[in-house]
Amino acid sequence: MTKTVVPLHQVTIRFAGDSGDGMQLTGDRFTMDTASLGNDISTLPNYPAEIRAPQGTLPGVSSFQLHFADHHIQTPGDAPDVLVAMNPAALKANIRDLPRGATIIVDRDEFSPRNLTKVGYESNPLEDGSLDSYKVHAVALTSITVAAVSELNLTRKDAERSKNMFALGLLTWMYHRDTKSTENFLAAKFAKKPDLLAANLIAFKSGWNYGEATEDFAVSYEIAPAKMPPGKYRNMSGNVAISYGLIAASSRSNLKLFLGSYPITPASDILHELSKHKKFGVITFQAEDEIAAVGSALGASYGGALGVTTTSGPGIALKAEMIGLAVMLELPLIIIDVQRGGPSTGLPTKTEQADLLQVMFGRNGESPAAVLAPSTASDCFDIAMEAVRIATTYRVPVFILSDGYIANGSEPWRIPEVADLPDLRVEFAKSQENFLPYERDAKTLARPWAIPGTKGMEHRIGGVEKADKTGAISYDPVNHDLMVRARAAKVAGIEIPDLEVDDPNNDAKVLLLGWGSTFGPISAAVEALRLNGEKIAQAHLRYINPFPKNLGQILSKYDRVIVPEMNLGQLAMLLRSEFLKDITGYNRVRGLPFSTVELIEAAMAVLHD
Repeated sequence: MTKTVVPLHQVTIRFAGDSGDGMQLTGDRFTMDTASLGNDISTLPNYPAEIRAPQGTLPGVSSFQLHFADHHIQTPGDAPDVLVAMNPAALKANIRDLPRGATIIVDRDEFSPRNLTKVGYESNPLEDGSLDSYKVHAVALTSITVAAVSELNLTRKDAERSKNMFALGLLTWMYHRDTKSTENFLAAKFAKKPDLLAANLIAFKSGWNYGEATEDFAVSYEIAPAKMPPGKYRNMSGNVAISYGLIAASSRSNLKLFLGSYPITPASDILHELSKHKKFGVITFQAEDEIAAVGSALGASYGGALGVTTTSGPGIALKAEMIGLAVMLELPLIIIDVQRGGPSTGLPTKTEQADLLQVMFGRNGESPAAVLAPSTASDCFDIAMEAVRIATTYRVPVFILSDGYIANGSEPWRIPEVADLPDLRVEFAKSQENFLPYERDAKTLARPWAIPGTKGMEHRIGGVEKADKTGAISYDPVNHDLMVRARAAKVAGIEIPDLEVDDPNNDAKVLLLGWGSTFGPISAAVEALRLNGEKIAQAHLRYINPFPKNLGQILSKYDRVIVPEMNLGQLAMLLRSEFLKDITGYNRVRGLPFSTVELIEAAMAVLHD
């Protein structure tokens, strides 16, 4: 039959199923194929917190959302245009997010009375008319897959496990994605398991052929490549971008990279990624707990390496005393906090921005540290290098505040030229007579970084207060006041760029100010508001301690300042305290990133107040 090909500018697809259905792999493969065709992309993986929830239940639903377009996009999409639901639980967990008229592809084989009862369906939604306002394709996905691989003599379980590849093949046909890269990926993944390789390849091709042959899918879609600045690109998640940024910083500083880490969601992938790169001299240490992890990283810095530790909010609490020691020793240390919902275990697989006040103040005594926050997945590369610059130049701990949304989401990243990367080379203290370990650089206020074992450079370390210049143990009240103020002045004096404001005609009265992963939804909302004729300015903070020097001047310029945060107003609190400026907070703590629509509505309420 002749089939229609419809051009689109953009589409948002969500794959959803049990955590064992391979939805993250399916979504990732579709993303890779899409990236290779030159579309702009943004993704939102969504994992269940349970390691293995009961099969077919709502707590076990895993999803992967992908937004791709022929133009620049900022978010993974507010709502899916297409939902692929592998069972009733996936349908029920996600149906509320779909607009009327959206396309739903379901595995009808899974809609048995038992599976429907598990999630509270009193009748089969594929038959009771409740989905009449959607375009529903009920495909016998499991049984077709099992039949397709029947000649391989696999167990029923192994045969069914290939059905995610059938779904991927069908979507690959629907959106004219390339099949070769997935076939090559499967060949590499299952190189030592020929039966599973054959099953997955057959299922993938069967899905593609089903789309081509069935009358149920009469339309396929094409989305042209996006116009991007020239260069070489790759798809990049936030955790991988931070890892690459640290490796690049290690090379540019001539410092050996050491990661001391205890696995914790959603930061573990940084440990996994860096462990692959021993050829670049990277040393990874999976410690027995969070305290050992940060202690080893600080020890590496003391020994002249680039010491890094990764964690999430609960781990920051455990690392607090050792980070205070880094403040007292005045040594470089990178602490990467990939934030998640809290408190305590909270929402371990969901995103939040709830650790800002913790990293600012969650240590005993006056213990200032620098705080940076990447705005996008690809920005994590630059932020990692900037954190290394600050830590090594000023001899201070530096926090990188990522979050689950940035860490797991991905987007195209333009690979930079090596020559364009900053020079981060470090000058260690050289052997000298009458060495003064706490004599400060006149510009940076940093003390010398002396490698242990260097002749004539012996000095005391430890958490007890040090005397100015000599570093001897000191309980003198005047000296303590002097050293506390010197450490604070060092962080306050870190040189950073001024904050840039996007205010095209310089006539807006309202400023939308964000930090971290709110950048994408804020940018998309501002773009939509301006297309509607609204005058609104936008700015985004990547440096939170210290603040950019022109921040107070910027805040005073606008009548109203709106600060969206995935917390109850932590940055707003800091801004009110520092600049005595009234701030309008827009706060949600749902474990989800903001949607563009809700930020438009929040801004409109202020613009027309």
